[in-house]
Amino acid sequence: MRKLVCAVSLAATLLLPVSVSFAAPPQNSKAAPGSIVIVFKDGHRQSFNLADIQRVEFPTADTAPPMASSGSGPSRGHFLGKWEVGDGSGNNFYITLFEDGSAKRTLGEVRGRWVYENGEALITWDDGAQDAIRRVGSRFQKFAYRAGKSFTDDPDNVTNARNTMPSPI
Repeated sequence: MRKLVCAVSLAATLLLPVSVSFAAPPQNSKAAPGSIVIVFKDGHRQSFNLADIQRVEFPTADTAPPMASSGSGPSRGHFLGKWEVGDGSGNNFYITLFEDGSAKRTLGEVRGRWVYENGEALITWDDGAQDAIRRVGSRFQKFAYRAGKSFTDDPDNVTNARNTMPSPI
């Protein structure tokens, strides 16, 4: 027991100054008040004015590829890929969601942007229309909104959605 206490004391004596040095701010930082300095792995630093930053995002389990055994709700990774969806008139077309936030649809060959918000893929098309891909029970559905409507309005149509090529493309 005495050897264990000595080993713990020695480890604490050696590691405490190291952990404190990592927590301390850099002595020669060129950051002005109201800014943040990011130190990269290669040692270079970059300063950002906090007034210019809308938000800071850190990768989490939500940005990882979907796990087959996951019983929780869909993550951003669940939405990446090529979706087969209905047009509301009995025909199908494809919506592809890319990791960089861009989107394209084969109906009219329209481009757009998408975001992952509250467990849904929200797509705003360059022609003003919007689509939302949502999990409903154990399936996904596409909710279509014509130009001028919002995602909280009643949809113009709701059809099944199936990710035919899940992944970063």
